[in-house]
Amino acid sequence: MTCERVNYFAPVRLNDQMTLLFSDETPEHESHHYAFHVSDAEFDAIFDRIKAAGLSYGSDPGDYENGKLNNWGGGRGVYFKDPDGHLLELMTVPQ
Repeated sequence: MTCERVNYFAPVRLNDQMTLLFSDETPEHESHHYAFHVSDAEFDAIFDRIKAAGLSYGSDPGDYENGKLNNWGGGRGVYFKDPDGHLLELMTVPQ
């Protein structure tokens, strides 16, 4: 859930206790990998939104467009790129 912009920061609220502030000071940026440990219900909801948006997804960082999930550690995991080119990872069991 994105919150209202504060100065040049773009806050992204993850839950009631955590908000990330992203800086938009320069037009160019490096691609980064962000991993999120989520519950099964959260994974299902987010994964449904990934599919509804038509985003490519995959089972590992080297093949994030293979259309598969992983089951590392006995949970589920998926990788996908956000519109800015960052590689996002969701996992139900921390690695």
